[in-house]
Amino acid sequence: MTASGPPPGPEPQTARRGPGPRPGPAVRPPLTVAAVCAALFTATAVTVSVRHGVPLAPERAAVHWSAAHHGEPLRSLARVLTATGTGAVPYLLAVLAGLLAGRDTRGRLRAVGCAVLVLAAGQAIRYGLMELLARPRPPAVDWAGPASGYAFPSGHATTSVLAAGILAWGIARRVGPARARTWWAVLALWAAGVGLTRVYLAVHWPGDVVGGWLLAATLLCLALLLEPLAVPRPDPADRGGTRPGSAHSHE
Repeated sequence: MTASGPPPGPEPQTARRGPGPRPGPAVRPPLTVAAVCAALFTATAVTVSVRHGVPLAPERAAVHWSAAHHGEPLRSLARVLTATGTGAVPYLLAVLAGLLAGRDTRGRLRAVGCAVLVLAAGQAIRYGLMELLARPRPPAVDWAGPASGYAFPSGHATTSVLAAGILAWGIARRVGPARARTWWAVLALWAAGVGLTRVYLAVHWPGDVVGGWLLAATLLCLALLLEPLAVPRPDPADRGGTRPGSAHSHE
């Protein structure tokens, strides 16, 4: 008879490494929206360029209608609203977004810096495109508010959508989805109102405002891809777990 040893235990399993991480589904919607908005903006810019800035018939009609309806109190209200789409207000909204998005003092400072950088970069890109395309504004005799520089894309429309989108991002990181959607609607109405006042005050053609909205939407979607730089994800080991090597075994 041969002595039988203990039954063989389970074979050790070798850890298999799967393929590296792939871009998740969350990356695809911003890229898709950015591509669509960029294509529409390009089409609008090409139309402006090939026509040498000459407005389309519907654009002329919109500005002529606005110039004929510059009564009070609408004109004063439009001037007040349009003033919030430039200057310090958009940057204050970007700072607020960073303060809402950050988790601690260091995180808030980092988020504020990134939010302000996105807004400033968007304005710089808009200014470069404006100088490149050099579209004239509507006749100055019809203006009901201050304006300067070329027309396309509208600076107020671009800046207000950028600021609204940045603040919407900050709010989404702070409150629940229901409250966030309410604030998103308020911010969308504000940004749309700022853009519409530019046509009502007859300082922009409608295409300038649409171009500003499309440009801002493109830049916001691309900026979302850089969100981990603004608000890095916390280390899983810092969420109450143990760091590798910190656990001691007792024999």
